[in-house]
Amino acid sequence: MNTHPKTPSKRLQSLDALRGFDMFWIMGGEAIFTGLATLTGWPVFQWWAAQLDHVEWHGFRFYDMIFPLFLFIAGISFPYSLAKRREMGEPERKIYRHIIGRGLILVLLGIIYNNGIRFDLENLRYGSVLGRIGLAWMFAAIIYTNAGRNFRMVWFGMILIGYWLLLLIFPAHDLGSTDPFSQEGNLTSYIDRLLMPGRLYRGNHDPEGLFSTIPAIGTALLGMFTGEFMMSKYLSDKPLKKVLYLAVAGVIFIIIGKLWNIGFPINKNIWSSSFVCFVGGLSILLFALFYLIIDVWEYKKWAFFFVVIGLNPITIYLTNRIINFGNANKFFFKGLTDLMPETWAPIINGIGITAIGWTFLYILYKKKIFLKV
Repeated sequence: MNTHPKTPSKRLQSLDALRGFDMFWIMGGEAIFTGLATLTGWPVFQWWAAQLDHVEWHGFRFYDMIFPLFLFIAGISFPYSLAKRREMGEPERKIYRHIIGRGLILVLLGIIYNNGIRFDLENLRYGSVLGRIGLAWMFAAIIYTNAGRNFRMVWFGMILIGYWLLLLIFPAHDLGSTDPFSQEGNLTSYIDRLLMPGRLYRGNHDPEGLFSTIPAIGTALLGMFTGEFMMSKYLSDKPLKKVLYLAVAGVIFIIIGKLWNIGFPINKNIWSSSFVCFVGGLSILLFALFYLIIDVWEYKKWAFFFVVIGLNPITIYLTNRIINFGNANKFFFKGLTDLMPETWAPIINGIGITAIGWTFLYILYKKKIFLKV
């Protein structure tokens, strides 16, 4: 059995804050900054508002990072929880049950999120964000648990290079395209068209399909490598050097992603290998920044807003689907919106929805109610 470092007693508050920062954008942050662009017309806000939407196919905007960043963060957490379970003497069989159970529960929650309880199986979309997180994290956790450090890196490289070669060598021809990385011609979409039941998100392609889950395992593994590095005793007394190492690793992965983009375009829809590296590098840099400010320099008060969100991410994700915060926003803020000029409406609505969602999470935080899978 591999030796594992003891779990540090000090919780990484930066991880909770970064998770909250990530979720902030889908619980109202997007609307706030789009509203600022509408209200002010300032180029900086207009540029940022343009970043808060997905690219159509090839390319990258900030909004394309929210999903993989969450998976990366889930990966960071796993080495800590695994070490803690092993320190407590938990049998390996129970650890595997937890890993597989968590993965499958997230798949089920994803199907429910897509209106699975309506039982319209023919038109149900089985691919989902939660399902992708569950499966990618589950397989990455199994690899991490079974493989030594060097072989984990081999797995990471094999997954990304193998996925690239498969798409390059075996393009789809059923829809007439000869471009192996186009929406119609890529192998990922073809396999999903053949194997996935129900409805695909884009008709001929699903961004959370089966085959593109394979490179997403690489995203989760990259997070686990980062968590393992943070847990290690190496540089434990020199946190600034740890930040420097993280920053260097992040830049290296960004460069690899940009270079790989020449032969395998950065593309969230097919979760291309260049996308894994590029967004992985950005994720490492963001984590390094949050870790530096919150855990090293100990500037923590500003992050409380994000921590409250980050401790209940699945709760707010599911609640946004189940509860209509828009009606609550109208109840509390429509009077103010009607008093102000029309250009103020988007930002007031954005702030209102965010405030209502955050207040809901704060009540759960004070009650120590946290939905964990």
